[in-house]
Amino acid sequence: MQRRHALFALHLGALLFGLSGIFAKLAVAAPLVIVAGRALFAVLALWPLSRFGEAAAALTNRQRLALAGTGLLLGGHWWSFFIAVKVSGVAVATLGFASFPAFTVLLEGLLFRERVRPSEWGVVALVSVGLVLVTPDFDLGSDATQGLAWAVLSGLLFALVSVSNRATTRGVKPAQAALWQNLAILACCLPPSAQALLTISAGAWLWIALLGLLCTALAHSLFVSSLRVLNARSASVVFALEPVYGIAFAWWLFAEQPGPRMFAGAALILLATVLSARLSRHAPRPDEQS
Repeated sequence: MQRRHALFALHLGALLFGLSGIFAKLAVAAPLVIVAGRALFAVLALWPLSRFGEAAAALTNRQRLALAGTGLLLGGHWWSFFIAVKVSGVAVATLGFASFPAFTVLLEGLLFRERVRPSEWGVVALVSVGLVLVTPDFDLGSDATQGLAWAVLSGLLFALVSVSNRATTRGVKPAQAALWQNLAILACCLPPSAQALLTISAGAWLWIALLGLLCTALAHSLFVSSLRVLNARSASVVFALEPVYGIAFAWWLFAEQPGPRMFAGAALILLATVLSARLSRHAPRPDEQS
């Protein structure tokens, strides 16, 4: 995959991930139930892709365990994000999640001992200022603040997923990696959610199915593929576009109209995304850093 194709895959994945909050809000079910259903549909979609698509490599037990561990981090990210959506709405949840580029910079610098360029710190600073602008208030007792806290936790967990994917998916086909990660989520979440899954409405099943097929199987495969070319720092800031898409859809569907501060914050996040795409052209590839 060439760099421009990887960037296109990231932007398409960001759009699909931006719909996650919309589908989660439309699905009338508990967050853990949504996570289990999402993983179920993702597994159903990824199984034939991994079996009959590109020739899949034989995985070792160590690789399977590593992918399963990353999957549990991904499941934690989903769960905390869906709680944020239910508590504070789509806009606050997606913007809080967008804090993950800052976590990614710190984690990659710590775990891979990579030098963080000043321009990358500048991009992360833009994202951080954007988040401050879109925060409704800092009252710890308010739903908005509690939802934001869950969303920031979701961002931290997704940053861990990003750096873990870089270390665990080398030589593994994207659909194959996503399959094992979603199998781990399903194995963990299905037992406590099975009874509730049998009682949810047909409409909730529809939204959960779309979460699993579009926002997981397709979007996650695009994300994993792009990390073969781009480092996780570059990818993470491109994915900062997710809240922009999320806010636009929430405004259109749920009348969650952003105020001037939220518009200003979204503009800074968009600027950071554009700058990141330009800077990534000059960033060393992962295989050049080993």
